[in-house]
Amino acid sequence: MRRFGPDYRARYPVTCQQHRVMSAITSCRTSALGGHVEICDRCGETKVSYNSCRNRHCPKCQTLTKARWLEKRRADLLPVEYFHVVFTVPRTVARLAVQNRRVVYDTLFAAASATLRTIAADPKHLGAEIGFIALLHTWGQNLEHHPHLHCVVTGGGIDHDRKRWIACRPGFFLPVKVLSRLFRRLFVEALAEAFESGILAFGGSIEPWREPKAFSRLLDDLRAVEWVVYAKPPFGGPERVLDYLGRYTHRVAIANHRIEAIDRTGVTFRWRDYRCDSAVKTMTLEGVEFLRRFLLHTLPLGFVRIRHYGFLANRHRAARIDQVRAMLDAEPPPAADDQMEWQDLLQRLTGRDPTVCSSCKKGTVVVASRLPAQPPVRIDSS
Repeated sequence: MRRFGPDYRARYPVTCQQHRVMSAITSCRTSALGGHVEICDRCGETKVSYNSCRNRHCPKCQTLTKARWLEKRRADLLPVEYFHVVFTVPRTVARLAVQNRRVVYDTLFAAASATLRTIAADPKHLGAEIGFIALLHTWGQNLEHHPHLHCVVTGGGIDHDRKRWIACRPGFFLPVKVLSRLFRRLFVEALAEAFESGILAFGGSIEPWREPKAFSRLLDDLRAVEWVVYAKPPFGGPERVLDYLGRYTHRVAIANHRIEAIDRTGVTFRWRDYRCDSAVKTMTLEGVEFLRRFLLHTLPLGFVRIRHYGFLANRHRAARIDQVRAMLDAEPPPAADDQMEWQDLLQRLTGRDPTVCSSCKKGTVVVASRLPAQPPVRIDSS
């Protein structure tokens, strides 16, 4: 951000939200955000620690947020099979989404959730109300724009009378072709409604789609291709669900450990090529192009990228989970500790006690003084 940000801003327009993300990441763990001085009460070792930005797009600020979220989800786990279902959209829709993020992403959530609930409720398939968590990802391994939805779904649901649990066939959730075709129909219908209401933006290379005939042809093309929906084999037990969620929920477009090198002109990073048996490769991008791809995945302000549906919907989750446990004659897991201090949470995650001096290994680190925040980094977003 510091090295290539000025050139990026000179070449591309910067939205308000991208401006906030760039400012936050540039300031993260620096004197701009303030901090504190720590001192060991035994050996006197002194260290300055600066505050984090806590922006959800920052690769350094998600660990504790993710851990607290997972701690709450632990109380929701049921002794049933869980499936991983992924909904993807064609590349044409991804192009449209670049200028219409909120509309297209909301449509992705709405179409996928309605598809799962409708097919699961059909007596020909399951005949029950399922519960699931949907997670939005907008990137591929090479940082290109690739919106898709990961859904963690219970392998069964509550019958229409809410008196018994109906389980899926072992190892099988729902037919993916049926899911794919309903998902496609609902999504295309929603795009047509959005176009009619005039809420879609068209600029640059997609400006010709502004014409009604051109957009109608686009919708016809989308109806003519198969949309990819796939269901992976069930997880190996509820605890494996938490492991999976921990890897997916609070990710950003690229983690720091994937960046191999940075020089005056570009950034080299590792990526996995799924078209070549998931081979790990390296890619070098011009610095400005790397930032362009990274900032493609900036979410609209206030956009919720993790959502709950079915009997796991927020408004009635606790009551429905209690009902299901009664149907399954299952004991609830230990209650989540929402008040756990960050030091205790970090120790549980890493096995390292952050209050113990890293130098002498015996003393206790205490805060000696606070450092005020410096004036914020100013970025010209014109």
